[in-house]
Amino acid sequence: MSQKIHLDTDLGGDMDDLAALAMLLKWPDITLTGVTTNAESNGRRAGYVRYVLDHTDNNHVPVAAGADLSEGYFRYPELGYPPEAENWPEAVAPHPNPTDDAVELLKASVEQGAVLVGIGAFTNFMLLDQKYPGILRDAKLYVMGGYVYDIPQGYPQFNREDDWNMQLDVTATRYIFDHADPTLVPLTLTAQTAMCHADLPALANAGWLGKLLVRQADVFARTENLAGRHGATSPALPADFINFHHDPLACAIALGWHEGVTIDTVPLRLEVRDTYLYETPDASGRPTRLVTAINAEAFNRYWLEVVTS
Repeated sequence: MSQKIHLDTDLGGDMDDLAALAMLLKWPDITLTGVTTNAESNGRRAGYVRYVLDHTDNNHVPVAAGADLSEGYFRYPELGYPPEAENWPEAVAPHPNPTDDAVELLKASVEQGAVLVGIGAFTNFMLLDQKYPGILRDAKLYVMGGYVYDIPQGYPQFNREDDWNMQLDVTATRYIFDHADPTLVPLTLTAQTAMCHADLPALANAGWLGKLLVRQADVFARTENLAGRHGATSPALPADFINFHHDPLACAIALGWHEGVTIDTVPLRLEVRDTYLYETPDASGRPTRLVTAINAEAFNRYWLEVVTS
């Protein structure tokens, strides 16, 4: 039986959102019931999603732009975008709509029994449950985010403030902890994954979508230079490192990829310090499903195999 999945994303910034969508479009035996976008700018991110779907014969997948920066939910009133002319083969038209359209698309996915995966801020999930109280309680929700245990030595030593998805809309993050039962795929594990220059030749031979990934990877490597920024202090990263697979890993675990994966129930206490959310293990805290181990090298290989299949 085909698995159903709904993706909520801020595609259009860090290219790992595109890497996640590409993996879902190539994953066997799944139905993508919808894609909603968050931290929107009048449908710009939804336009990127629509463009990818239309160019990969997936124009049947519904897309809706969700919570917009102008609505005041987010930590920052504006967010920058990578250079569009370099990242995309042509100008991409925005795909604007009322925010409530995203709420209704999420509701339809929940009613179909789809797994919800959040790889951006969690504002749309909050808006869904506020309009339909209790709908998240029994939903299957996986989110990329969380900083509970330390990152192993050898990898970049990010801090909790770097946990973008959890911190961009702290109110929404606290809301889903209170009104849903999310499984966290934390930054402390996704920081162990890697997309590398060695992956690019195979991607270049994987059709339109693979070529788009190569295009954006080349731009990302040049403009972000994560290898240069982290390589000297992070010997566990491959020498030809480009980017982390933060979002693809969350999607894969939501779909049941399990090589080396351990999911524990950890009681967490949440508190806000200087506007940032901290999740601390505490015996009296809220029991929370947390991914605590993965086989990162196996996932790197698996992602490439799926996307180039």
